Amino acid sequence: VQLVESGPGLVKPSQTLSLTCTVSGGSITTTYYYWSWIRQPPGKGLEWMGAIAYSGRIFYSPSLESRTSISRDTSKNQFTLQLSSVTPEDTAVYYCARGPWDYGLGYPSEYDYRGKGTQVTVSS
Repeated sequence: VQLVESGPGLVKPSQTLSLTCTVSGGSITTTYYYWSWIRQPPGKGLEWMGAIAYSGRIFYSPSLESRTSISRDTSKNQFTLQLSSVTPEDTAVYYCARGPWDYGLGYPSEYDYRGKGTQVTVSS
């Protein structure tokens, strides 16, 4: 399974960041898998942002839920991330990943496949 992130590398403050993850070698509707967006700001750890399940159900991190939208296009085997009202604090490497649900933590915390990541910088 391969995941490839794509989208603009530079976004202006207050705008909406939009990224697409294209999946090959496996279907995003395969049972029991969850397809996540995670990010890593400079000098910080990984942060789970949200996920879309094989069923199409969507889950968001409570800290980002008000600004985040995740969707999918099963015909293209892609899922997307939109993050609105971005600030420089949203500057990070953004990854898409596949993994099972962690019932203890309440979100997917481990990933068997992850994209290489894409740098997104928020700056005017």
